[in-house]
Amino acid sequence: MPGKNIKELCGKPLVAWSIEAGLKSKYVDEVMVSTDDEKIAEISKKYGANVPFLRPSELASDTATTFDAVKHTIDYYKNELKKEFDYIVLLEPTSPLREVCDIDMMIEKIIDNQKKFDSISSIGEVHEHPSIMKKIVENDSIVPFCKELEFTTRRQDNEKAYFPYGVAYIVKIKNFIEEKTFYTQRNTFYEIKRYQCYEIDDIYDFLAIENIMKYEWRLK
Repeated sequence: MPGKNIKELCGKPLVAWSIEAGLKSKYVDEVMVSTDDEKIAEISKKYGANVPFLRPSELASDTATTFDAVKHTIDYYKNELKKEFDYIVLLEPTSPLREVCDIDMMIEKIIDNQKKFDSISSIGEVHEHPSIMKKIVENDSIVPFCKELEFTTRRQDNEKAYFPYGVAYIVKIKNFIEEKTFYTQRNTFYEIKRYQCYEIDDIYDFLAIENIMKYEWRLK
């Protein structure tokens, strides 16, 4: 979905919802946006984010990873701005249904449990259970996607399964650099509400989230 990060959602650009949530957090020291797009940078600054650089072209390619972009930001702050932080909070703009309390409660949980965990991820229960999923194989056949999972026709008998969503990922920077992931070995969770389990990948996701915002909570 080209241009989705600045497409207007309920009166403001999509990226603005994440910026404002970060700025309202009790614990986030600085909100910055990493982008290679001058228009996104301009809009992000308008809504209060810092944009100290435009992302290098090699980090804007299809092969670049989230780790690469975040690591570049950490290095830039350390080497160019002489700023270092203990944790990094990633708020994906494609998950605008987060609330400020979600961010703050995740930060509180990871800080309170820092001796046990190095990172925390937002997760939501999936209703399309992995045991039911199929894959297409030769001769137009479908088979179980994961044969190791036992299938049951009674949904309530299935073990609950969860998926990570972009409401927030929080990780100790030291462990992020060492393990090269937000999902460190000592990873805990924060379960989000069902309506927050939407991420904008296409226009249908966008329209669904727009309606949730209008009629379910934020803009009643």
